[in-house]
Amino acid sequence: MGKSIFLEVFYADAASPWQMGFQDPATPIMEGISNFHNDLMFFITFLAIFVTVLLVRCLYFFNEFKNKTSSNVIHGTTLEIIWTITPAIILIIIAIPSFSLLYSVDEIIDPAITLKVIGHQWYWSYEYSDYINQSGESIDFESYMIPEADLQEGHLRLLEVDNRLVLPTDTHIRVVVTSSDVLHCWAIPSFGTKLDACPGRLNQTSLYIKRPGTFYGQCSEICGINHGFMPIVIDAVSVQDYISWINSKNDC
Repeated sequence: MGKSIFLEVFYADAASPWQMGFQDPATPIMEGISNFHNDLMFFITFLAIFVTVLLVRCLYFFNEFKNKTSSNVIHGTTLEIIWTITPAIILIIIAIPSFSLLYSVDEIIDPAITLKVIGHQWYWSYEYSDYINQSGESIDFESYMIPEADLQEGHLRLLEVDNRLVLPTDTHIRVVVTSSDVLHCWAIPSFGTKLDACPGRLNQTSLYIKRPGTFYGQCSEICGINHGFMPIVIDAVSVQDYISWINSKNDC
């Protein structure tokens, strides 16, 4: 009998030791950020090599040992025109996709779900204002980091929480972020999302999660002594599983 081969894909949806690159994208926005970064690195690498070669050449050929008498050349009109126009053209080429990406980041599509996120010292609270439970109240809960002593096998240190946020895949989601005390920042690298939580102000962004998984984030604004201990954990599930989870919350 032939052997069946199963291919399993593993995604980097949390930070890893000595990580140098991005986490794997899970939203169109993060895919655009990753692609723009890769395209930009082509120009950066080319320019870095070009400038380094020019610098080394100048240091090698134009020093007191090679040239006992200094040159009297003070400028070259043609050369100055070239090195002024060329960077301008490169910046225009870079600006076109960057403007498109910025527009897509700020675009708010008619959402199917609205999630409210509130930052506190030092934890997050979430409110699903589209749903009402049997008590006539919206679904809301608080999410605290699990202390290191209470971690179970498979949990990530400083990243695991007692109440995970559950969101559906393939659904347009509006996220409204604010704060109850000081500045916080709700950031999930795999989503390409980093939104400031400001007291007395509502900031919003949109999410469209393309694949299921567990995604980790942290507060990215220095907000006090326990700033590093208010992580974010999101379980992205299918729409059917999300509806089942909402129904279980409505029964509470």
